[in-house]
Amino acid sequence: MKKDIHVVGAVIFKDNKILCAQRGKEKSLPLLWEFPGGKIEKDEKPEQALVREIQEEMHCTIDIGEKIEHTVYEYDFGIVHLTTYYCKLVEGEPVLTEHAAIKWLAPKELPSLEWAPADIPAIEKISKVYA
Repeated sequence: MKKDIHVVGAVIFKDNKILCAQRGKEKSLPLLWEFPGGKIEKDEKPEQALVREIQEEMHCTIDIGEKIEHTVYEYDFGIVHLTTYYCKLVEGEPVLTEHAAIKWLAPKELPSLEWAPADIPAIEKISKVYA
């Protein structure tokens, strides 16, 4: 039986562009693009996990807004439950620590990248809202 993995993703807006992060070569889903974030730890609320993960991974601070999408996607390594949130960069600039690359793209440019499958429903929603 596959393991359920609960994760959060930050759709970080700055100057009408969105932060996109490319997964590292050594990670699962190597070099696919995602919204930065990570696993929700035991007794942690999704919003708390997102603030913590962005501070740990990107060394910056965000404000979390409303939920964009909740997606359940079955990968070979487990069943990912991904919740994405609108976020605003409050302090610092994102730094590469775990990702291979980062890009700031306009919402209409998001489909030009090769995304992790669980992120695609959020991208479709963002593209419609901000088209």
